[in-house]
Amino acid sequence: MPTSSASATGSAKPPAGGGVQSLERAFDLLERMADAGGEVGLSELSASSGLPLPTIHRLMRTLVACGYVRQQTNRRYALGPRLIRLGESASRLLGAWARPHLARLVEETGETANMALLDGDEVVYVAQAPSKHSMRMFTEVGRRVLPHSTGVGKALLATVPDDEVRALLARTGMPALTDRTITTPDGFLAALREVRRLGYAMDDNEQEIGVRCLAVPVPGSPTAAAISISGPAGRVTETATERIVPVLQQVARELSESLASTGGTPA
Repeated sequence: MPTSSASATGSAKPPAGGGVQSLERAFDLLERMADAGGEVGLSELSASSGLPLPTIHRLMRTLVACGYVRQQTNRRYALGPRLIRLGESASRLLGAWARPHLARLVEETGETANMALLDGDEVVYVAQAPSKHSMRMFTEVGRRVLPHSTGVGKALLATVPDDEVRALLARTGMPALTDRTITTPDGFLAALREVRRLGYAMDDNEQEIGVRCLAVPVPGSPTAAAISISGPAGRVTETATERIVPVLQQVARELSESLASTGGTPA
């Protein structure tokens, strides 16, 4: 999360890199709102950002007028619908930047490669490169799934504090998609500890019988992202996993470097 552009006393810091301070503050408030679940009060924003209430009120009034924030009937503020179009466009660009890296994953592993983001309480797939095998996995770009039954969901949530994971699972529920699906918060948190220990996540017949998925997070991504490969359990064996995981981790690092170097412009 970006650092606050003011200290706890509200004293202004110069904008980074000669930027516009009011813009930096406005984007910082939007990110703080997102981190808080999308809805906050002015006093909460003031406490977390260190900005004085009059400054926050002025910035929020501008964001409301532009449609990026809306004021609720309870006088709290929520992220506005105009952000949806920006988010969808950014997701498409992120998918475009990822596709060459996913294609390399397919070449080196032989299996279908995906990229997914954590959007609210759901996992959304933003890019895919299909396997060349006649028997292959296919996940439609734009598909949304609950994170508890997916490899990418585990990879994404492994960096989230346990209490936040429990809160998310309480909101979404943990429906069983197969008899292998993890359906308890304690079981899922134990799986996340294993992800942290091993450095990768696995969906072992948990979303669909006969399918295994291996996933790793993309380090330093501007939004929480993970890449994965998925294929028939008969091909994604324990021996194959030992070969595939280092490739996944290397490609994730290269994708991270690519995202950092583009500066917002696809190569």
